[in-house]
Amino acid sequence: MTRIHMAGAGGLLLDAADGPFNNTTQRRIWATSRELNTRQDVVQTIPGVNNLLVMFDAAETDPSDMEILLRDIWTRASAEKVPSREIEVPVVYGGIFGEDLATVARFAGLSEEETIAAHMAGRYSVAAIGAMAGFVYLTGLDPRLAIPRRDSPRLRVEEGAVVIGGGHAGMMPCTSPSGWHILGRTDLCLFDAFRPEPGLLRLGDTIRFVRAA
Repeated sequence: MTRIHMAGAGGLLLDAADGPFNNTTQRRIWATSRELNTRQDVVQTIPGVNNLLVMFDAAETDPSDMEILLRDIWTRASAEKVPSREIEVPVVYGGIFGEDLATVARFAGLSEEETIAAHMAGRYSVAAIGAMAGFVYLTGLDPRLAIPRRDSPRLRVEEGAVVIGGGHAGMMPCTSPSGWHILGRTDLCLFDAFRPEPGLLRLGDTIRFVRAA
């Protein structure tokens, strides 16, 4: 069941999650976001994993009117496919670049090589972008590797770290604190504010991890 909650004075959070991640629901989230972004009374929309944050000017728009609009657009939204690219991400696994590989392998009951193979075998999709500029939440992680995030986040995880946490995979676009587990590192530049399109990845893109040569 879809739920809508206030998120501050000028925000509404649509929560469409119902159990495990649902790709059809996620595509409806994207469609709803695109339509809302065409309206002048909407300041910004931020798609999350099976949820959507809608920001508006509460001084100009009544929250109850915005909720009615959001429910209407969500009800009509179709799970249409978005243009997608396949991006290959080269990774150096383990060693000084993947200090949690052994921990993840023990959790999964696999050898380190089997853990790497399981990570590379996934067909990943960019479900949401957030937390920091260019950070992507990737679905498609092998359930055996779905290790909970660290109890105590590291204060510094380097740019390019290839990480997993819970049921998602990701990559660090900049050096930052993180509670995700580090499997390896990529040299791809995931975010550059000076590029015409700063973020390398888009919603719906397919990601394939490969071992760096």
